[in-house]
Parts: sequence; C-alpha cells; structure tokens
Amino acid sequence: MILIKIVVFNLFLSLSIFASSLENNSSLENNSSITKNESKPTQTTKKFVKERGDIKVLNKKLETIENYLNKDILYAKYNNHQTYISVQRELNEVKAKLKRANQFHKIEDIAKLQIKEKSLENQLELLNDFKNPPFITLTKPNELKKQPEISSPFHLFKAFTYLKQLKSAKEEYANELKKLNELMKNLQEKENIIKYFQSIYGKKYKEEQLQEIKKELKEIRSAYDIASSTNKVYNKRVDDAIRNVTTSIKAQIKKLINIALTILLIFVFSFIFKYFAKKTITDNQRYYMAHKVINFTNLFLIIMVLLFYFLENATYLVTVLGFASAGIAIAMKDLFMSMLGWFVIVFGGSFHVGDRIKVYKGGKSYVGDIVDISFLRMTILEDVTLTSYLENRRSGRVVFIPNNYVFTELLANYTHGKIKTVWDGIDIPITFDSNHKKASHIAREIVRKYAKGYTDISRKQLNLLRNQYSLKNINVDPRIYTFIEKNGIMISCWYMTNSYAALTLRSNISALIIDEFNKEDDIKIAYDTHIVNYKKDEVLKPKKEDGEEESIS
Repeated sequence: MILIKIVVFNLFLSLSIFASSLENNSSLENNSSITKNESKPTQTTKKFVKERGDIKVLNKKLETIENYLNKDILYAKYNNHQTYISVQRELNEVKAKLKRANQFHKIEDIAKLQIKEKSLENQLELLNDFKNPPFITLTKPNELKKQPEISSPFHLFKAFTYLKQLKSAKEEYANELKKLNELMKNLQEKENIIKYFQSIYGKKYKEEQLQEIKKELKEIRSAYDIASSTNKVYNKRVDDAIRNVTTSIKAQIKKLINIALTILLIFVFSFIFKYFAKKTITDNQRYYMAHKVINFTNLFLIIMVLLFYFLENATYLVTVLGFASAGIAIAMKDLFMSMLGWFVIVFGGSFHVGDRIKVYKGGKSYVGDIVDISFLRMTILEDVTLTSYLENRRSGRVVFIPNNYVFTELLANYTHGKIKTVWDGIDIPITFDSNHKKASHIAREIVRKYAKGYTDISRKQLNLLRNQYSLKNINVDPRIYTFIEKNGIMISCWYMTNSYAALTLRSNISALIIDEFNKEDDIKIAYDTHIVNYKKDEVLKPKKEDGEEESIS
C-alpha cells in the first residue's frame, strides 16, 4: 500500500517538474529572443556561447539526478511527508474559513468549503502513513533486544541467532545512512547545477525550485548530522553487545571441547579396561559381567560429567531431588527396584549369563537360559524341559524378567556357581503281585550305570562349594525308593543329570527300565485298568452320564 502511494505522489511530482521545465524552457526561449534583438551581446550570452558544451553535460547530469530522485524511496517518503504537512496546513485554513462562514451564514461558501474539507480529509487519510518524518528511524533507531543468557552449550543456537540479528541491524542502519548521504549529495549536485544555470540565465531561473532544494537540503543535512552522531553511539552499543555475546560463545565452545575431551578420555580408559579384561579373564561369564560393569560405569560417568558441566548449581539439583525423591520413589517404585535388583544380581553373584533358571509367576513356570542381564531386566530363552512337557507344551520363547523379581518372586537357579547338575527322578508303577525287589535292583543298576558320569561331576562340584556354603550331606549316588500307592507299587528312581539336558537322560533311562521290566515274567508295569463282569445272555446298554454316552469296548 505504501509503495502504491509513493508511486502516485511521485507521478504528481514528475508532472509538476515537467510543467516547471516547460515553463523554464519558454523563459529560456524568451531570453534568447531578447539577446538576438539586442545590438550588443551581454556578458551572460557570451558565457553561454562559450560554455555550451558544459551546459549539455550538466543538463544530462540534471536529468540523471532527477531520475535518481524519482526512484529514491527515501526521497519519495520525504516528499509525501511534505505533501502531508501542506495538506494539513491547507485543511486547517479551510476549517478556519468554514468556521467564519458559519458565523456569517454564507451558505454558498459553506458548501464549497465543506466539499474542499472532505477532499482534503480524504487526502490526509491516504497520506496518513507519511505523517511522521521519514528520517525519524535514523535519528531514533530501534532499541537493541535484550541479550540472551548464555550459560550452557544448549544456548549456543540462540546466541548465534542474536549475533546475526545484531550484525544485520548494524548493516541495515549503515545502509540507510548511506542512502541518506547519497540523497544529500544528489540534492547538493542539483543545487550547484541550478546555481550554475542562474549564473548564465539569471537569478530568476528556477529560483523557486532552488529555494525548495535548499530547504530540503537543510532538513536532510540536519537529519544526517543527527543520524551520524546516533550511528556512532548505536554502533558502539552493537559492538559491545557483539563482543559480550562472542565472549560467551567462546566460553561455551571451550566448555564443549572440555566435555568432548573428558568423554573421549572415559572411552579410552573403558577400551583399556575391556582389553585387559579380555586378556586376563578366561571365564566367559565373568568376562561378560565385567564387560557389563565397565559399560555401566562409562554411562554413569558420562551422565555425571554432563550434569556437572551443564548445571550451574549442582547443590540446587541435589535439593530438588531430595524433595522430589519421595514422590519419585512411589511413582517409579518398580523402576528403582529393578535398578537395585541389578546391583544385587551383578554383585551378589546369584545369577549369571548362561545360567538355567526357573521363574514362578502367576501360577506358571518358565524355564530357560539367561542370555542377557541389563540394567532393568533379565532375558531368558526357553528350552525344551520337563516343565515344557508337563505344563506349557511350548518352548523357544524369549522371556523378559524384571530385576525386581529377585525381591518379590521365586527364582530357581539350576546352575548356580559351579554346579552344573541337578537331581532328576523317574516314577515307574508295578502291580502289587510283581517282584518289587527285583524291580528295584534292575532300576538301580540301570540308573547307576548311565548316571555315573554326572554323579562323579556332582560330587566334585559340591566339594568345591564347601568353602562357600555349609554343606552337611553331599551324597549324590543314585537313589531308589519303593512306595505303596493305591494302584500299585511305585519304584521311584533318583539320579544326577545334566542341568541343560535332563530330558535326554530321562528318556534313555525310562526306555531301558521298561525294556528290562518287560523281560521279566514276575514284574508287570501297572496302569489304570477296568474289569467288567457280565452275563452271556444279558444285553448291555450304554449308561448316560451328564448327557453323554459311555462306550464300552
């Protein structure tokens, strides 16, 4: 909208200049005709003839200046401001005349003055954007924005943005001052050209235009002098702000470099510790746990470094955490319990990666090998075990166990410490009329033969645990028990087996015992049987129970 207004008033200004130039040309023609009629040429005429070449150059220069002024936005704003003042003055005069006309009841004058007043008010409304002088932004520049607080590397982006804004404001102000100086130079050049023409054509040549230029130059030169002084103060303030921000940026960059070097040093020491752990620790489980501890220590140290570098007042953080600890402990109880459970697991030595464990939760059991112990949970991979056979009927799942289960749930470790074997048992029922002594002897021989290797291993392992635990009974020989059950005699065989492959040995021993029992005539394996007695001529009908038919075969 402002540009449109500027174009409109520039058009009016150009028309007025064109009209004045026509008038001046006509005056020049009159002057030339006068000189022709004179019998003797005047000194001015001689000078005109002598400097005709210079006049052509000056006319071209004057045309260039006029084009520059017509295109200069700052000068257009100045002219529009002057037009606004002129229209405002004229409107005040019209209002004064209208007031006098109303006093004397001059109806015709009142109507004309009202129309003129309305027209001037419309012009003022269009020129309202040029109410203030165009040089006020140069004499009174905008206040600098408040310098941002740069207390941590997170504020660097904000600092660079503020620095860019300062430099942009400084350059913009300098450019505006440069444009004003250029405008002043062109007006001064125009004034000098018109004075030169006056020395040739007389003092009346473009006298009104010259006076107008002098008035404009006086106002613009005054604004330029004030703006130049203001620019020195403004540049000093901007430079001080840039210097302060630059100093803060350098300090934060230095802090970032220190943080990077500290973290790099932590990683170097971590690499060294891992290298020595790999060279000195031969046990895979111990190396895995050492690797985990080193990684956790790295993470903890890095977090502490970042906290102490980025927080201005560590005491304030401790105070806040002290007041918030109760609420945090309640809201994140399970999380903190899992973290504490991690310390118990790692430093207590109850569980290690590779151990086979059994977890009881919600009436269900999960058996698998620990494949990872993280800060919040253990991860186990299910294997095909007796639990899978009897309860779950599926396996191979990855089960995540929160570390806080070590405090709240029952976790059984099949391979704790140096023990890699467990007791396993097979129950084989025989009939009451079977030779149970022979059956027990056969079962004992089979179990003793096939479990002998695991029995010897278990004995050695338990002897090694005597230094750590108070072990009273370390008898690991196979055991055969005979029990009376309601459906027969139960031969219960117990033996040591591999914790990771219990089903294999169980299957082999079961098959061998069955084969040997079947070879004996006086040993019969018991199972649920039904004896039905009925008469030859009696027709049996199916007995219905709960809406179902019972079939008899």
